[in-house]
Amino acid sequence: MAADRRIVIENCAIATVDGDGTEYASGHLVVAGNRIESLGAGRAPEGLHDVARRIDATGHLATPGLVNTHHHFYQWITRGLATDHNLFDWLVALYPTWARIDEPMVRAAARGSLAMMARGGVTTAMDHHYVFPRGSGDLSGAIITAARDLGVRFTLARGSMDRGEKDGGLPPDFAVESPDDALAATEETVRRHHDASFDAMTQVAVAPCSPFSVSTGLMRHGAELARRLGVRLHTHGSETVEEEKFCHERFGMGPTDYFESTGWLGEDVWMAHCVHMNDSDIAAFARTGTGVAHCPSSNARLAAGIARVPDLLAAGVPVGLGVDGTASNESGELHTELRNALLVNRLGAHREAALTARQALRLGTHGGARVLGRAGETGSLEPGKLADLVLWRMDTLAHASIADPVTALVLGAAAPVTASFVGGRQIVENGRLLTADEDEIARSTRAEARRLARITAQG
Repeated sequence: MAADRRIVIENCAIATVDGDGTEYASGHLVVAGNRIESLGAGRAPEGLHDVARRIDATGHLATPGLVNTHHHFYQWITRGLATDHNLFDWLVALYPTWARIDEPMVRAAARGSLAMMARGGVTTAMDHHYVFPRGSGDLSGAIITAARDLGVRFTLARGSMDRGEKDGGLPPDFAVESPDDALAATEETVRRHHDASFDAMTQVAVAPCSPFSVSTGLMRHGAELARRLGVRLHTHGSETVEEEKFCHERFGMGPTDYFESTGWLGEDVWMAHCVHMNDSDIAAFARTGTGVAHCPSSNARLAAGIARVPDLLAAGVPVGLGVDGTASNESGELHTELRNALLVNRLGAHREAALTARQALRLGTHGGARVLGRAGETGSLEPGKLADLVLWRMDTLAHASIADPVTALVLGAAAPVTASFVGGRQIVENGRLLTADEDEIARSTRAEARRLARITAQG
């Protein structure tokens, strides 16, 4: 939409998730171009010029768009497998299949993953892609194009693995890269696709996979590369007790100390999971500003444990929410993670005081934007920020009898998305994508899942 054209949204409850937690029982938002121009209680000001559209949002809650901080899109076509495994056994079971992905498969899987998140209120997504089988095509380009086509703001965490089976790793040797090739390909991806501007739709992070699939050299040089290029760093950390044991046996220290020794703690770093952390680990993350992507459903699916989210937040650690790959969270939705984060954490040591509904919403919005380094641009509804916002319908059977709309959104059934905007562009209407054919995406993902299964069986 042109910068001087406005959308006016009125008569909705608003949870801004700003620094003060400002909320309005009935308020308005004015979008000008790709930015939020103003918002507040009551009706919009009279006399606004160049209003292209007015939306009567009676019965709705407006929130910032959800921000997903950890995912593996390619897993969309391997859902429902190895359903009773822990992490290491699950990886052993699935790497022979994942090692045979190619560009058409990755493109279809990315579209499926993005479509499912977008229709559920995600406006900013990320993908940690680290499987690059030889001769598989331009996988990074396929993922980035899928996000661009669907209109979702996006960070590609260009991953890598260099420890294959011959070096004691889990993936087949033909599905890993040499350290030099991985670093060169990562640098090329950053130079081709990373946009550092305020309203960037595509950004790139440097993202070696994990301590047990990446050499110390690749971890260390990856951190150096990211800082030379001025981009963020992402990896998996402290996900399972097996990983902690591996780090002690291989490196003589726990995961957090190992990460610090390789340059992997800092305000430009975020890590997925961080389930098995002691007080010293949490203090190190807080001291360095290292962020966490909390993935409650995946952690439960793989029996990894309960992350100490209340303690992380109390220490000042940036925390966002992640779907994780859909081979360990088959729903592929982030809005359900608001509820799961609250419920799972109340099973931990803090019990009913672990998280509130508003803390859960903050994790999924402002917290995620902070983890991705974009809290100045998105993650809350404030004048001057990007117009990434969602209208949730709260007057249906599922929610109408819950007086507090934020409680209804977080603890109630998954709320319908009436409208979702990214930079002022509407991408969802009444729960359906406006930027792609959902039925065609479903057909293509099913076809590519079957093709991958056939190739693996012939393997």
